[in-house]
Amino acid sequence: MGFNIVLIEPEIPTNTGNIGRLSLASGSKLHLVKPFGFELNDKRVKRAGLDYWKHVSLFIYESIDDFYARNKGGDFVYFSSHGTQDYCEIDYKDNMFLIFGKESSGLPESIVSENTNSVFSIPIYSPHIRSLNLANAVSIVVYEGIRNLRMH
Repeated sequence: MGFNIVLIEPEIPTNTGNIGRLSLASGSKLHLVKPFGFELNDKRVKRAGLDYWKHVSLFIYESIDDFYARNKGGDFVYFSSHGTQDYCEIDYKDNMFLIFGKESSGLPESIVSENTNSVFSIPIYSPHIRSLNLANAVSIVVYEGIRNLRMH
């Protein structure tokens, strides 16, 4: 059991480090799509992932086109604060690709508009915030997916 966690153009090194640690803990693979807002050897990435980083199943892509070319036929779901479906409604599957956008602006609009039936959101109940922290959002989705797979 495990997922493919995909970060498109991540910008904050500590988020990526935390998500790397989460991917290892959850038995998931981590896919990072360039350009990054930091260097992967940044000490903040490593510090957030502690000494677990070397065990993370990590895949790096030069672009979103490179990602799609190397993962043809994958089962993709996307996460955006603009999604109209609740993340709890996903029919989670083993090895599903859980795709998240960058911290400052989320997923590219073209991806959202081309995949409307596969774009999900995590509900936010306060008008005072636009979105959740990326590492928190990934954690919520991954562990809901694990819970869902265990029940079936």
